[in-house]
Amino acid sequence: MVAEEGIVKEALPGLLFRVSLKAKPEGEVLAHLAGKMKIHNIRVLPGDRVLIEVAPDGEKGRIVRRL
Repeated sequence: MVAEEGIVKEALPGLLFRVSLKAKPEGEVLAHLAGKMKIHNIRVLPGDRVLIEVAPDGEKGRIVRRL
């Protein structure tokens, strides 16, 4: 997985988020929260800058850090 920076555009049900990547402004990724973020109750809201591990297919990812 490749780590990239992005901005949360929309919060969806089930702890899913639509995130636009800084490297590809036209591309959006559907991302879920990493386990450590769930355990420590770190809140992610639309407009937050986040670090995402993007899957090789480029469509899905995991939010690993809030910047």
